[in-house]
Amino acid sequence: MTKPLRVGMIGYGFMGRAHSNAYRQVNKFFELEYEPVLAACCARSEDKIKAFAENWGYESYETDWRKLIARDDIDLIDIGSPNNTHKEIVLAACEAGKMILCEKPLAMDAAEGETMLQAVKKANVPNMVWFNYRRVPAISLAQQIVDEGRIGKPFHYRATYLQDWTISPDVPQGGAALWRLDVDVAGSGVTGDLLAHSIDTAEWLNGPIREVVARTETFVKERTHQETGETKKVGIDDACMFLAVFENGSMGTFESTRYARGRKNYNTFELNGENGSVFFDLEDPQILQYFKYADPKSGDKVEDHLTGWQRIHVTNSEHPYMDRWWVPGCTIGYEHTFTNALADFLKGLETGQPVQPDFASGLRTQKVCDAVLKSAGTGKWENVD
Repeated sequence: MTKPLRVGMIGYGFMGRAHSNAYRQVNKFFELEYEPVLAACCARSEDKIKAFAENWGYESYETDWRKLIARDDIDLIDIGSPNNTHKEIVLAACEAGKMILCEKPLAMDAAEGETMLQAVKKANVPNMVWFNYRRVPAISLAQQIVDEGRIGKPFHYRATYLQDWTISPDVPQGGAALWRLDVDVAGSGVTGDLLAHSIDTAEWLNGPIREVVARTETFVKERTHQETGETKKVGIDDACMFLAVFENGSMGTFESTRYARGRKNYNTFELNGENGSVFFDLEDPQILQYFKYADPKSGDKVEDHLTGWQRIHVTNSEHPYMDRWWVPGCTIGYEHTFTNALADFLKGLETGQPVQPDFASGLRTQKVCDAVLKSAGTGKWENVD
C-alpha cells in the first residue's frame, strides 16, 4: 500500500511537462513507498494552465502560486518556473513546511542560493535540484567507474555544452518561451542555463572546483523584447569559456555556446587520469567510452595489444537504473532521467537519506557560476569560495 504524495507543480512549459511525466511514470517502474498524486498545477495564464492540467491529469489548477502553497492538500512544491521566481517561491514553501523540488539553476546568484539553503535547513524540509543528467545511466556509470578507482589520479577534465538556436538576430528576448535570453529573468545566459549542468556533473565526478578564469561573449548585442516590442540591450552571455583548477589538483576546460551551428544539445565530458579515462556525449546517451590503462587494484598496465577505447552500451541490467527499464540493447531517453531522479528522491523519503543534488549542491554550482561571471568581468583568476 503506497502513501500518496500530493504534488503542486508551478510552471507548464518544457520542464513542467518533463516533471509531470516523471510523476505519472515513477511508480510504474520503481517499487516505492510513496506515490505522487498530481493535485494541482499553477501558472498566470488561466487558459494555458487549465489546458495543461487537463492534458496531464492534474486534479485542479491555480493562477497564483501563493494560493497553491497555502493549500493544506499539497505536500510537495515543484518549481519549474523561470529563475527569477525561485527564491520567493522557495521561501514561501519553507514557511509552509512543504517539500521542494527546484529546477536548475537554483537561483539568480549565490547570495540568493545561500538564503534559500538556509531556509530549507531551518524548515528541515526534503529538497532536491533537478540536475537530471546525473541520472543518465551512462553518466551514473562514469561516476561508478571513478568511485571504483579505475581512473586513478585525475589530471584533466574537459566539458563542452553546445547549441545553435539563438544565432539569428531576429530571435526576440523575453516572454514565456524566450525568458532565457532576458537577463532580468534568467540571471545569466549559457553560464547558468548550460554550464550549470556541466559544472554539477564535473564536481560530482571530479570533486570541487577551486578557482576559475573566464571569458564570455554576447554576439547579438540588441534584440526585440517579445512582450514590449522595444529593442533592448542583451544582457546574457551567448558564449562562455573558462579554465578551472580542481581541489584535487587536476585542470579543467569548459566551453558553452548557443552559436555552434549544427549542435543541438551537444553536452560532453572527458576525464583523464593516471589509470584510465572516460568520455560521454549526450547526443549518443546510451554509450560511455572507457579507456583502461592499468588495473585499479594491482596497478599493472594492460597488455599493449589490447589497449584502446571501449564503447560500453549502457543498457544491461547491471548498469545504473537499467534493471528498472527494458531488456539489454533497448535504450531509454531524456524523459527517463527525470523519472530516475524522482525515484531517488522518493526512496530518500523512505530511508531518511537526503538525495543528491540537494540545495547545498545547487549552491556549490551557483558559486562556480558566479566566479565564472566575475572572472569574465575582471579578466583575472577568481576563487570559488
